[in-house]
Amino acid sequence: MSRAAVAVPLAWQAQSVLLSYPDEELPGRLSVLRRAASAARPPVGRPLHRFLDHAARTPLPDLAADYVATFDHRKRCCLFLTYYAYGDTRKRGLALLRLKQSYTAAGLRLTDDELPDHLAVVLEFGSIAGPDAGKDLLRQHRAGVELLRLALAEAGSPWADVLASVSATLPPLRGEERQAVARLAAQGPPEEQVGLEPFAPPEYMPPSPYAPQPLLSPQPRGGRR
Repeated sequence: MSRAAVAVPLAWQAQSVLLSYPDEELPGRLSVLRRAASAARPPVGRPLHRFLDHAARTPLPDLAADYVATFDHRKRCCLFLTYYAYGDTRKRGLALLRLKQSYTAAGLRLTDDELPDHLAVVLEFGSIAGPDAGKDLLRQHRAGVELLRLALAEAGSPWADVLASVSATLPPLRGEERQAVARLAAQGPPEEQVGLEPFAPPEYMPPSPYAPQPLLSPQPRGGRR
């Protein structure tokens, strides 16, 4: 396997950790994350190093509070990718179910508190399943990834560097992808028609991230919330 083929999954694994809730294990992982950033191409590695510098000089409680303020309390900074494509419609529940089935087939097992469309989980899947499978899944949700990147950059969030790194692992945006980003930014996620019941099990129809969310405990694979 070529160095480039190894570097992309390593970068996705590092990005996955950095897009998870900053728990007490993060400081001990920074040196390993820096090695993954150094192994990546400059457009992928440089923004990761910038975020790692920020994480190293920021007290962990402050970093965790900023994470919550950014991803739990900002409407446009949603880490759950199927929300951008489907909103809280019945189609989102089916998309979550298909994602979980794909992960199970690849050997990735989620905890009961993890949703399969969280960007950190998607990136971890790519690091396990390989570059082709990871890029295919990320490109399916490219509009959401790019809208999140733009929202974080506009907010001046340090996590914008992590999203810039994610975007740099993917091919340049094509014309139809740019149009999808612009359309999503203008219109927002889809809305379900009144009176339609979700066709997927209730556990795969999570509440809108735009509504107040309970804070979950840190999860084993990096504390995703």
